[in-house]
Amino acid sequence: MVKKNEADQTPAPKTRKTTKKASAEVVVEEVVETPVEAKRPTRSLKPKVEAAQVEEIATPVAVSATSLLFQAPDLPTPTVDPKRGRIVASPSQDGESHLRKRTRRREGEDAPGDLPPNAVVKVRTPREPKEPSNEPQKVRGSTRLEAKRQRRRDGRDAGRRRTVITESEFLARREAVDRTMVVRSKDGKIQIGVLEDKILVEHYVAKAAEASLIGNVYLGKVQNVLPSMEAAFVDIGRGRNAVLYSGEVDWELAETGNQPRRIELALKSGDTVLVQVTKDPVGQKGARLTSQVSLPGRYLVYVPNGSMNGISRKLPDSERVRLKKILKEILPEDAGVIVRTAAEGASEEQLTLDVQRLQMQWEEISRRVETQQAPVLLHSEPDLLIKIVRDVFNEDFQKMVIAGEDAKEAITSYLQSVAPDLLERVEVYEGSKDIFDEYRVGEQIAKALDRKVYLPSGGSLVIDRTEAMTVVDVNTGKFVGSGGNLEETVTKNNLEAAEEVVRQLRLRDIGGIIVVDFIDMVLESNRDLVLRRLVECLSRDRTKHQVAEVTSLGLVQMTRKKLGMGLLETFSEACEVCAGRGVVVHHEPHMKARSGGGDQQSQSKGEKSGKQRHKNQNQQQQQPKQEVAKVVTAESAVQINSLVAQIAAASAPTLESLTESLPEPTAAGQGRRKSRRVTSEVQVTPLENE
Repeated sequence: MVKKNEADQTPAPKTRKTTKKASAEVVVEEVVETPVEAKRPTRSLKPKVEAAQVEEIATPVAVSATSLLFQAPDLPTPTVDPKRGRIVASPSQDGESHLRKRTRRREGEDAPGDLPPNAVVKVRTPREPKEPSNEPQKVRGSTRLEAKRQRRRDGRDAGRRRTVITESEFLARREAVDRTMVVRSKDGKIQIGVLEDKILVEHYVAKAAEASLIGNVYLGKVQNVLPSMEAAFVDIGRGRNAVLYSGEVDWELAETGNQPRRIELALKSGDTVLVQVTKDPVGQKGARLTSQVSLPGRYLVYVPNGSMNGISRKLPDSERVRLKKILKEILPEDAGVIVRTAAEGASEEQLTLDVQRLQMQWEEISRRVETQQAPVLLHSEPDLLIKIVRDVFNEDFQKMVIAGEDAKEAITSYLQSVAPDLLERVEVYEGSKDIFDEYRVGEQIAKALDRKVYLPSGGSLVIDRTEAMTVVDVNTGKFVGSGGNLEETVTKNNLEAAEEVVRQLRLRDIGGIIVVDFIDMVLESNRDLVLRRLVECLSRDRTKHQVAEVTSLGLVQMTRKKLGMGLLETFSEACEVCAGRGVVVHHEPHMKARSGGGDQQSQSKGEKSGKQRHKNQNQQQQQPKQEVAKVVTAESAVQINSLVAQIAAASAPTLESLTESLPEPTAAGQGRRKSRRVTSEVQVTPLENE
């Protein structure tokens, strides 16, 4: 009786659980025909209770070895919360639940009246507002890592990730544009132009003396670590130190333990670090580095020590599924890859060869890390010609036209080893004219160097570059529309401008922050249409970009990764007089004549003549004044003659004595005296013999 009372006093859920387990044990014991007392219960918390229940259930039952008997009380089906995976309510024998429900309410609010008796209400005290501080606040951990997280959160919230296109859209996008690549080798330079529908959209210049450092892998030596800037300066053997920010550090390989991710804990002065260049040095800034090394190939990018695999979103869904199956079989476990758009249609053998070639490059880099001393170059990217052919030239191009034997040999040898199926699209230019003149490449480059770009309909774009950003202003110009109202006219002009803006960004290689000021539109649907057209045109751009939201002033903000120098910097140099400012600064205030307004080209002839007259007056004022010769009258002449006669009479004896002291004259042609030097104040004129 004592044991039974103890079992009754236990909670109901535990009793059921014990009973159910006991029943299961009984069944197992009856099947194997073993006595009940021979096996102890598995749970040792309450052995007395389980033994008592086993005796009560197992004693009156007598079954054979070939029969199974399940005995369990009828239990109600519990309700499980789908979110938490827990039982919502488990009432006991007396009808009361042992689960408590927790609710919250703010301080000062009335408590809801429909709460169950076992609910626990927590009153939340409102947070006290922080007083504005005049001191700068700091971020916990690394600022650059926190900025990375914020960009990722903003991208997820705004739905920046594009949807995967279908196969029909992929084929339609490829067939809609006629792409041609033009290559010219001349005067030690190789120029590459990418044409879409005979319009130049990209331009590259490769010089042997100015090779790019992007993609090169170095074994660098840390010179200095600045914790306040979260950056480290690394010597890579190129003169100026390169910079490695904390956001580019591979923290999985950094031995920091459980300490926070701070760059001063991962790197010290004098340490050797394996880095890769991501941006060339520009001006006074050194090259930018990353310790997350990646090796680009023809069809994919090999990421050593990576665990993530990615496939280009520009590929159709069916192709992505096929590539995923191939990658599972050919990829090593300790590496990751990023599949390029050029892998569309690539066979398993081609992908395997690409992975093996990149894996051999990484093994060679790892071997040289152990044997070389920092700073040293471990792996060098090929020249720009091979790099452009590898990254840009694919099945989307109808043909590649080459002018130059050296460029032809380099391209054909590379395609023969990597993509022999593209050799049939390579052509040699045999025309008499220059290849850039034949395809009007030089003409389009000259227009791209201007500040103002004219649209086919009559509108215009004005592109200004500053230190912080690039600003594009859209104007209607001579475009007045063809019927309809102002909203329709403005929207058509903005749609045409959106396509031209993307072309200019690609051709001029503009990077950084870009702000486009479209003409104001009233309807929200028209604003969305222009923004959608801009995003669609940017899908052809290979450079990483991101279109932000439209501001309250109607400005479209976007960012584009800056890699090279740009088209304007390639074809120009800073002025020696104004140092690139475009104005000449004087030490004194420079006063100009006020004009009546308008362009200089539209000034009238009267205004031009007025300016010319004013200019002549200024020149006359600057010249020294000349003295006017005095006129001799008759009366003054008589006085002068009398004065000269008096002087001659007084000086006659002196002249006679002087003439006697002079030597005898020499013969003609002997002892010729030199002419005296005449000063600038005396004018000598020869006398004419009558």
